[in-house]
Amino acid sequence: MGDLTRADGATLAYARRDGTGPTIVFLPGFMSDMTGSKALALDAWAERTGRPCLRFDYAGCGASGGRFEDQTLAGWLADAVLMIDSLTQGPVVLIGSSMGGWLMLHAALARPDRVAGLIGIAAAPDYTDWGYTQDQKLELLSNGRLELPSPYGTDPTVVTRAFWESGEALRLLHASIAIDCPVRLLHGQRDTDVPWHHSTHLAAQLRSADVQVILVKDGDHRLSREQDIGLLLRTTETLLECL
Repeated sequence: MGDLTRADGATLAYARRDGTGPTIVFLPGFMSDMTGSKALALDAWAERTGRPCLRFDYAGCGASGGRFEDQTLAGWLADAVLMIDSLTQGPVVLIGSSMGGWLMLHAALARPDRVAGLIGIAAAPDYTDWGYTQDQKLELLSNGRLELPSPYGTDPTVVTRAFWESGEALRLLHASIAIDCPVRLLHGQRDTDVPWHHSTHLAAQLRSADVQVILVKDGDHRLSREQDIGLLLRTTETLLECL
């Protein structure tokens, strides 16, 4: 475990494992962190196979400094790129869960010479566009914040106008996405948060010819069951073998 200090003085927590080959970089989802089951499973697999691996927390999340409500999607993207630039060398494979799948796409666009492959787990690009109702968007614009029930505790999840507007500025799905590396998209067909057809739409928009969508018929949004994590590890191993 370690801390990386940003130029503004904020500290970002990370866990890095050395090894050979491309570095696996895990990008957590919204309101998640580097101690989730998928992140830990990838780290354990990297340890067994001698692969380098980097996990980290965005500002305001997990063990990193800052208030969650003060963050924006653009800020978290900057955190991810800073981690890649500061803590890895050579090619990286980005694995993004839900919102992390949106950020991994932008990180790949920002560092095309570094990113050798992508794996999305219920990737959710453009969530601020299709993930909120019109009434919720109006509340964000008028009140500056939106409080939603949280699946993780009694305190509500707060979405701010700044976060929502940041996401709107980072929308990708309206045009071809200039990513050429291999991409694997895992998605559960019982996902009620990010419907699986978003992955097939994303696949169509990616410029890369090496894109596979892997659907899990009885899988939910988290894809964190033993069999789901097994699929993630097999997908990761197979992708690394072809790089």
